[in-house]
Amino acid sequence: MKIKSTITVFLLTLAFGFTACNTEEIASPQNDESSILATTTTGSGLIAKEGNCDDVPGWASQNGGTTGGGTAEETVVTDYAQLKAALQNATVKVIKVSGTITIPAITGGRLSFKDQTGKTLYGESGAKLVSTDQTKSNSGIMNISRCKNIIIRNLIFEGPGAYDTDGWDNAVLDDCQNVWIDHCEFRDGVDGNLDFKNKSDFITVSYTKFQYLKAPKAGGPGGSNDHRFSNLIGSSDTQTTDRGKLSITFARCWWGNGCKQRLPRVRFGKVDIVNSYFNCEGNDVCVAAGFEANIRIEESVFENVNTPIDLSATFTAVSSIHNAFLNTTGNREGKNTAFTPPYTMLTLKNDEVKADITSRAGATINGNICGSF
Repeated sequence: MKIKSTITVFLLTLAFGFTACNTEEIASPQNDESSILATTTTGSGLIAKEGNCDDVPGWASQNGGTTGGGTAEETVVTDYAQLKAALQNATVKVIKVSGTITIPAITGGRLSFKDQTGKTLYGESGAKLVSTDQTKSNSGIMNISRCKNIIIRNLIFEGPGAYDTDGWDNAVLDDCQNVWIDHCEFRDGVDGNLDFKNKSDFITVSYTKFQYLKAPKAGGPGGSNDHRFSNLIGSSDTQTTDRGKLSITFARCWWGNGCKQRLPRVRFGKVDIVNSYFNCEGNDVCVAAGFEANIRIEESVFENVNTPIDLSATFTAVSSIHNAFLNTTGNREGKNTAFTPPYTMLTLKNDEVKADITSRAGATINGNICGSF
């Protein structure tokens, strides 16, 4: 490292260092070798490159990178009609959401964001998109389809609570490439909080919080009385066009109150879960490896949860690398050796993760601030 870089890192350490959590660590005994860590750089409390919009973490940095609308002039929206028009207008490249916008409980009310390239959607402090509809046809907040090079930042997506009507998630990425979702919060989705399907690829979700604060509604025709299932990756074992796609990074994310399953549940994808925090007490399963799933879980913390890692009979590989398991029950071991990411990221040690996540994850920044790491 050059002298200038060394001084910069030293100053960042002084400025952004924090006290590590004083909890007992139980490191995963499976795949816990330094050889698997070759693609990451482990720091001690470093928060690097704040304000650098080119410093996209994870899979969204690949395939040409993710820049969204860049520095284009922004359009400010304060109500549903304005937001819908801005999302559907391909010439609008940066949208700023101000205040709370409620999705109308009508046919066609759910927002459609499709067939666009190079766009940023972000919220000012406290901005929120809300849905109150639990029906199969009208639930959900936003369907993002066939979009490329998209940034979504600092927004709260709030649904009406889980109800198994085979309805819609708060948001879904459908056949989208190069998407960076940063500092958002997804809570109380009807079918789920944020799902990924149909060849979506090169996606990073960072500093984002998932939770359920509303009691689930029982008796839905889908069959589950408690469908607080947060994140599904891959819609079906038979959707073989997803093979080789669904490359997704979850970096410094938080699965918190009320989440029961799918944290996430993965089919086909190469999914990298780094420096994330799971403390959804009373859950059933955290990370679930489904059909041909290829998953790395690294330097993350599982606290007061059941079954941190669930292995199906048909998964490909799960590497559990330097994770901490605090008062957990059920399986915490991986099996086989997962993929090696083609990118590098600044990675915290697991005893630094809880303090960082609980203070910074969610819609906690002031607008469209780039470079979270």
